[in-house]
Amino acid sequence: MPILKRNCDNLADLAIAAFVLIFHSSDRDGCLPAKSWVLSGFYTSLATDTMSAIDNLLQVMRDLRDPDTGCPWDLRQTSLSIAPHTLDETHEVLDAIESGDIENLKEELGDLLFNIVFHARIAEEQGDFNFDDVVQTIVEKMIRRHPHVFGSTRDQSLSDAQLSDQWNAIKRQEKSKLEPTSPKNESKEKSVNSTIYQALQVQKQAATLGFDWTDLAPVIAKIEEELNELKQAISEGEKEFITEESGDLFFACINLARHTRVNPEIALRQCNQKFSRRFNFVQQQMKAAGIGLDASQLEQMESFWQAAKKEVG
Repeated sequence: MPILKRNCDNLADLAIAAFVLIFHSSDRDGCLPAKSWVLSGFYTSLATDTMSAIDNLLQVMRDLRDPDTGCPWDLRQTSLSIAPHTLDETHEVLDAIESGDIENLKEELGDLLFNIVFHARIAEEQGDFNFDDVVQTIVEKMIRRHPHVFGSTRDQSLSDAQLSDQWNAIKRQEKSKLEPTSPKNESKEKSVNSTIYQALQVQKQAATLGFDWTDLAPVIAKIEEELNELKQAISEGEKEFITEESGDLFFACINLARHTRVNPEIALRQCNQKFSRRFNFVQQQMKAAGIGLDASQLEQMESFWQAAKKEVG
């Protein structure tokens, strides 16, 4: 049961993120607009005059998973099989936010919310928890972790650092009450997360136990140390050694991001986008100049790359 409880918690965290984004990109009336095809009467099993938009969505999910009349693909899915889709939808939400496309953001938030409902429905069919449990879990968590808002003594003067310390202290208190997780289950749970996320969690856990630097100098020195060790590994030509030292360098860089309060996932996404933007510019310039793209033209490509920094950022 502790694993199922954490799954419910994780879905609740994802749900609240989706709801917050929807709230801030809507008229803030607290409800989701019904799909146009629902309002047109195309899907007549929904009583749109009496059901809320979220009730409509839950009903759609129930119908898709109906053993007799549902969709064969939806019926075959498990939480594990749709997990990659959930991750994809999360990335597409980020893309919509970064592009500033509000219409696309509305659509992608709906897709992400659908994934949350999908996971909750599967859990309900297995007798574990349902969508209401997911929502109730996040409501209770937010109230617990915001004593300065919902507690008997309200305090709006807390700094971001104080709020973070308070949040983490309450979180540790909550986790200490959970039943211990077996290493096997723990490894399964962590395996579905990105390696960057795993590195952050490992570092944060160590920091809560006092195993952390208190200033940036040793963090940066560690990166320099790991870079030198990687250079040594490369000079020796040992693939296994190079792989190990590359991992150590990545880990140290993530630690620097953590210490500077930079989200490494977002930072890397932005770097990927910047590289693509600049390289697209290089390709366009090479094509316009009638020059083929190959290694022999590296000097010319480098020249266009430097120009791309000024032209496309």
